[in-house]
Amino acid sequence: MSRKTIAVLGSTGSIGRQTLDVLRACPELGRAGVLCAHGNVELLLAQVREFHPEFVGIAEEAAAKTVRPYLPEGVRLEAGPQAAAILAALPEIDTVVNGISGFAGTEPLLAALNAGKTVALANKESIVCAHKLVDQALVHGGRILPVDSEQSALFQCLCGGTHGEVARLWLTASGGPFRTASMEKLRVVTAQDALRHPTWSMGAKITIDSATLFNKGLEIMEASYLFGIEGARISVLVHPESIVHSMVEFCDASILAQLARPDMRLAIHYALSWPERMPSQFGALNLAEVGKLTFEAPDAERFPSIPLAYEALAEGEVLPIAYNAANEAAVARFRKGEIGFFDIFCAVEYAMAHVTRAEIRTFADILETDCEARSLAEKAMEKKN
Repeated sequence: MSRKTIAVLGSTGSIGRQTLDVLRACPELGRAGVLCAHGNVELLLAQVREFHPEFVGIAEEAAAKTVRPYLPEGVRLEAGPQAAAILAALPEIDTVVNGISGFAGTEPLLAALNAGKTVALANKESIVCAHKLVDQALVHGGRILPVDSEQSALFQCLCGGTHGEVARLWLTASGGPFRTASMEKLRVVTAQDALRHPTWSMGAKITIDSATLFNKGLEIMEASYLFGIEGARISVLVHPESIVHSMVEFCDASILAQLARPDMRLAIHYALSWPERMPSQFGALNLAEVGKLTFEAPDAERFPSIPLAYEALAEGEVLPIAYNAANEAAVARFRKGEIGFFDIFCAVEYAMAHVTRAEIRTFADILETDCEARSLAEKAMEKKN
């Protein structure tokens, strides 16, 4: 396998740091030619000193002024909101790890695919919001290798049969910290409670999305767009052990499952080594120690994020964008303690009901819908207060 030159977008975030863990442990996979962050200057400079990239990006202009004097001679700096998209398309880069959180990862994904890059994608929001533009960009020879553990599992299991033989995709969900919480308990939980995930170590936004199951709703849509399977053939199972990362059911009633420890570095390692499998240093799974694997259906009453996701996927066009945008706006308010847990669902439902229906043709259309949905979510939350 040839050694890749890799752009790590969101290098100071959870996925970025774990990607660098993989490259540190397995240098034969490739080298970090690009490090791009939002504004964590201290950590970014430490990464630059260790990994010696040729290119560095930082989204915050003020942070870039702090970084510039400390960069080694010859390192090119890109600064500003477009930095990640510019660096994702560099001819020097083979593979882009898109670990940017939320909608902000959309433009870098499109830039990388339009430049024919392989994208190891941990940003589900970009597929959900821009799947039509992603399909158009893929004609330039790029490809997407999913890094989310669930989509990576489906990607691996789908090798066991043809597309026409697939009966159903089964996405698993940990259930988050509130899996067994009553409606009464959920009315008073805080963001701090939501951030105490029982099995995964992730960034704050995705951890809260795991608590609300909006993460799973986004994954339902992402799986449909990535693998060409309609929503009626995608199901969710709550699996608190987080060992079975997802499953594919085939027409002969057999089911293939991908099992591994709940460690994102394993999925990142697989994406960076694909199409080969290479030895990993991140710990083998011991099923005897796990002891048992349990599954249950998600509770749509306590977690209406799941039925809202199916509704958004079924209608398509603006609704997936509105689903994501309103959730991002509501989670930001929830993290500040300004709204309650169930207000997140209400904000998304309101935005989906009132967003202007239109056909999505361009990135400008996506931005317009995203902006409108955030505004509608804010209106719904103001009404609650």
